[in-house]
Amino acid sequence: MKKLAVNLLVLLCISFTVSAQKINTFPVQVELENGTLEGLYDTHSGIQKYFGIPFAKPPVGELRWKAPQPLDAWEGVKEAKEFGPRPIQAMVFGDMKSRSKGLSEDCLYLNVWTPVKNNQKDLPVLVYFYGGGNVAGDASEYRYDGESMAKKGIVVVTTNYRLNVFGNLAHPELSKEAPYKASGNYGQLDQNMALQWVQDNISAFGGDPGKVTIAGESAGSIGVSVQMASPLSKNLIAGAIGESGAAISSTMSPVSLEVAEKQGVQFLESADVASISALRKLSTREIYEKYNDSQKFGFPMVIDGYLIPKTLPEIFSSKQQAQVPLLVGWNSAEIPGMAFTQGPITKKTFVEKVKQNYPEQYEEVLKLYPHDTSTEVEWAATNLASDNFIAYSTWKWFDLHRKNSNQPVYRYLYSKIRPPLRDKNKISGLAGGTVEMDSGAPQMPKAIGAPHAAEIEYAMGNLHLVDDYAWTADDYKASKTMQQFFANFIKTGNPNDNELPTWDAVKANESDPPVMIIDTESRPIKAENDARYLFLDQLNKN
Repeated sequence: MKKLAVNLLVLLCISFTVSAQKINTFPVQVELENGTLEGLYDTHSGIQKYFGIPFAKPPVGELRWKAPQPLDAWEGVKEAKEFGPRPIQAMVFGDMKSRSKGLSEDCLYLNVWTPVKNNQKDLPVLVYFYGGGNVAGDASEYRYDGESMAKKGIVVVTTNYRLNVFGNLAHPELSKEAPYKASGNYGQLDQNMALQWVQDNISAFGGDPGKVTIAGESAGSIGVSVQMASPLSKNLIAGAIGESGAAISSTMSPVSLEVAEKQGVQFLESADVASISALRKLSTREIYEKYNDSQKFGFPMVIDGYLIPKTLPEIFSSKQQAQVPLLVGWNSAEIPGMAFTQGPITKKTFVEKVKQNYPEQYEEVLKLYPHDTSTEVEWAATNLASDNFIAYSTWKWFDLHRKNSNQPVYRYLYSKIRPPLRDKNKISGLAGGTVEMDSGAPQMPKAIGAPHAAEIEYAMGNLHLVDDYAWTADDYKASKTMQQFFANFIKTGNPNDNELPTWDAVKANESDPPVMIIDTESRPIKAENDARYLFLDQLNKN
């Protein structure tokens, strides 16, 4: 009965919030290249909001598994007051709370929050790519909401892009029909199309198309690294922010077209589908079920000679990436140590696993990851799991850009430990998010640092919209600092101001570069453990 009362109270609060949003807004219109758009002006925040804006033709029917196509003009006024549908997906991560209008293959929509007043113009722009492993996520999630950042004088754009089998399937038949003779990367091409849309239209919202910073977390950060490297996008951006992730081995690095096409052929064979033409004739449900039955976690990105001409290390090493300021970092405990030990974290199990995984280099690994005390061994397992999962690839991106650009590079380590969950029937997930306690998911140990994805709502100033955790004054303090660092960088290419701890840009060959620890009390330190990344760099041959 008590749980029923709580659920009713939550529903009433949501209903009240929706009603308040309608009461406190009036319609506003903008003229875009394709026609007139009508959004809402929020009188409480002073922010104009335009949701569910189409930026390409719906990728359905014969446009399935093709690069996004430019949008046709429309007549009359198109309403943009509700989030568009999110891409087809299963919500595989517990922290994804969508506000979208259901799911659909017709998903290429973006959202704009703008603080523009009167005849203001040339405001800085943030374009944010969501995370979710390129298999899940959408631009309407509460933690990505753009209003808080817009209040700081920034035009904010969040954009959908295709996912899983709809976003990254490659196949010889698809390559043959494409003008650039390759396939896959449709989700990343959607990101590029969104950036082109921003170039053409953002001035109507008061934004400066020459001052666009792209940002994202996890798969979104990987998307940022790809767009920064791509010849199609590098001239569309003025800055980049990466939160935990780059498309560099050992994290979701693109594969050769041959490998990707082979995976596509195998998928069609296992799905008992004769051709791409036959696959296109299937319903969304049939394709979705065949994809789920395959038990694949998405499809890899592709070195297609078009969007991604070479590996990212090759592109950055030859200085062919966008020559823009970069702010990049990762979290202090991206993934629990049990992901490495595959069970209880003890000195014995850690040493055994190191010897199994690094039979020729185990002595060096054991030196790089101290493990004598119980505290040390927990950190050793956590650090090694996190480094292999996503920290090393992000470090490599940082290292490549600082050595192959004259633009400033800023590095952070996000370390704020979240407070307890409000719902005692939920537990933290393996790589961010939450899961039901009785779901069969492994019980996570008590957090020793900040897990994967924990920083998003802090960075975007959205703690008040994410009700999973019992936020404290310390959380709001850390969020205020992190958001201001990001806002400063978006505006100027430099995170510093007189109110924040001084954050120095790194030098090209510093062995102990400055790192900003972002926490309740943020502070700069010198990097202490980069020998770990140099070792993994040799191992990954990047």
